[in-house]
Order: sequence, then structure tokens, then C-alpha cells
Amino acid sequence: MIITFVCDVLGVENNGTTIATMNVIRSMAAKGHEVRIVCPDDFRKGQPGVYYVPPVNFGPLNAKVRRNGVVLSSKKDKATIWEAIKDADVVHFNFCGFLSGYVASLCKKHGIPTTASMHTQAENYTVHVGLQHARLANHFWYNHIYKALFSKVDAIHYPTEFIHNLFESHCHFHKEASYVISNGIQNAFVRMPVERPKELEGKIVIVYSARYSGEKKHQELCKAMKYSKHAEDIVLILAGAGPREKKIRRKYSKWCKNPPILGFHSREEMVRILNYADIYCHVGRVDIEPVSCLEAISIGIAPVLTDSPLSSVSHFAIDPEINVFKHGNSKDLAAKIDYLIEHPDIRKANADRYLGLASKYTFESSMDQMEKMFLEVAAKRVKPKE
Repeated sequence: MIITFVCDVLGVENNGTTIATMNVIRSMAAKGHEVRIVCPDDFRKGQPGVYYVPPVNFGPLNAKVRRNGVVLSSKKDKATIWEAIKDADVVHFNFCGFLSGYVASLCKKHGIPTTASMHTQAENYTVHVGLQHARLANHFWYNHIYKALFSKVDAIHYPTEFIHNLFESHCHFHKEASYVISNGIQNAFVRMPVERPKELEGKIVIVYSARYSGEKKHQELCKAMKYSKHAEDIVLILAGAGPREKKIRRKYSKWCKNPPILGFHSREEMVRILNYADIYCHVGRVDIEPVSCLEAISIGIAPVLTDSPLSSVSHFAIDPEINVFKHGNSKDLAAKIDYLIEHPDIRKANADRYLGLASKYTFESSMDQMEKMFLEVAAKRVKPKE
């Protein structure tokens, strides 16, 4: 089977959408399928199976777009696009942008089967213009991306029931086939003995892994350090990358008694960090499927999770009374953290209950389901319209 991945946004693997997309690409290639990638990434030029298209030129806004770590594909190179899709068995889209809408229409015209993943929520877009709390703006955006892309494909992939239900509540009229398939937890995330760095000996280590962007609410965790009775002993490890790194370092870190540790870490490094950490916090307002959280708690670590209605993370809490805090309330977050610090036996027992969570969301099972989706959609190929 030939699978063409059309990626308005791809870039380096430092965000959930790119990581999820590359995981599927690598898995489908490993299963013996021919994989093609259409994207605007200069550094991928010349790589096998890559079809480069130029990025969108936003003129004076180019610098702002780059600061957000985003390169968006344009639809100018029509010859390259057609070469990548003309004999594909299925074309898959990972993001709704200028390129995807155009290619989806082209595929529909020529009877090429298509699928698309719902990796982002409306708030991931509207946060960049300060409208993340505006219901009308978010409703408009869901309807916009439905019209621009998702109404044109044969099937939609949702990583969770949460985003499936949320999208359908805004676009209840859609008739496309639905597949709810987790992005999957890598089997590397297991409990193991590791040595804690000397500089962290005697400290309470709290980890939060998320892109440095507004909707991830790093300030909420940093601000909780103002109210924690144990702030002197707490070190935050804020694993990630993104446009708000300077703001976290300069502004939010002032609330911490100990400077937080920032930076992007490899999978191997994250497994090590999570194995010596004491608590995992996940405070983002918007999360379709918090894979970084699932990876963390599946190791067996006590979590403190937001109850944000725009995040699915609290759905994974085993004991909400201990593990869930009121979103936007740093005092409540601090109280939950303090409780776990002051009751180490309860913390350990709670952590142990999360061991093996990964078995419910295995990466291998998820990739098998993604392959099945591609095969089922490809099998329904229709003749091109006359």
C-alpha cells in the first residue's frame, strides 16, 4: 500500500502533533508500506519519500510564526503535490492548513481515499489571537476546519473519545467515518531503578512535560510554589520546548524557591527523569490526549492533574480526590502537592496503582489500528467523477 502523508505542519519532534505523525510514518514503513511525506521542512529535502513544498510566506508575520516553532506548507507546487498523491492508495492529513484543504479537494476530485487526524483543538489556534476563552470564536473555528478539511475526507481519526465528542458537539452534522485510536504509549516507559543526580538529592522532584505555549499553563504550576509549604524543597523539571521558554525563565520562575529546570529531553532521558521523580503534574488547559502524562504515570508515579473541561487528562485519574485539582486554582494545586509530599505512604500506594497503565494504550496496538483504518478506507476507493 502507498500512503502519502500531507503535513501542513511537521518540523522537529518537539510537539505532540509531530511526534504522533512521525510515529505513524515510521510504523507504516516498518510494516512494509511505501510512505511518502509532503511537507515544508528544508532539513528533510532529499530524504527518501519526501516531497518538499515551499512554506507559506506571511510577510511581516514570518518572524512571529517562526517563534512559535511552526512552518506551514503552501499549495504552490502543484506538480510536486500531484506526483506524491496520484497513485497513492490513501492520503492522510495531520493538520488543517492551506495545503491540506487543497489536496483533500484534489483527492476527492480524482477518487483518491483520504483520512485525517484531529490532533488540535480550536483553542490551539485561537490562543494565538487571544480568543481562547471566546466560545463563539472556538465554535467558528471548529466549523471552519470542518469545511476546509474534515468534510472532504473519507474518515476522521480521533486520539480520544473526548475530542471525538467535542468535535461532534460543534459539527454534529458530519457524516464521515470515525475512528477513535490512541496515539499509544511507547513501551520504553517502565519503572526501573535509576540514580538521582547529586544536585537533586534531598529534594522533592516534580515533573511536567508539555510544549512551552500559552494553553499549557506552566505559570499555574510555578505559581503554586508561592503557596506550597514545601517550596524550599521542591525542584520543578519542566520538560519541553516552545515560544514561551523565555517568559517561563524570566517571569514564572520567580515564584519558585529553586530555579526550575527547563529543556527538551530524549525519550531515554525522560524515562530516567520520571523514574527518579516524586510527583507528576499536568496543568494544561487544552489537551486532546496527554501522551506525555500517560507515559509518566504508567511508570508508576503519583500525579496531580487539572480538571479543565477542555482537557481529557483528568479522565485518567484513578483517585480524583487525591489526583485532581481545580483548574486555574494554584492554591488548590499546591494543597494537592503538599498532601502527597506529607503522606509518602499514600503517595507510593497511589503511584503503584498506575503501574501498567500503558498496557491499555500500547503503541503496537495503536499502530495496528491505524494500519487497519488505512486499509479499510483504501478498500472503498471510488471511481473519479466524470
